[in-house]
Amino acid sequence: MDITKETKLKELIAAYPQIKEKLSEINPKFKMLNTPMGKVMLGKATIADMSEKSGMDVNELIRKLTVMIGSLK
Repeated sequence: MDITKETKLKELIAAYPQIKEKLSEINPKFKMLNTPMGKVMLGKATIADMSEKSGMDVNELIRKLTVMIGSLK
């Protein structure tokens, strides 16, 4: 899967379900995705949204997600 800033988080999790539990390893703020409000956000959030909410650079976030996905295979 080619990850861009427009990639939807729900598409990423659909392709790699185990990544949801590991997102907090990239940034502790992603733990909120396991809350009721986070579950609502899952449907709409893009990688750019994740970058903005966490304060991470979008390219760094994409790089870390790509490395994480590579380790899942």
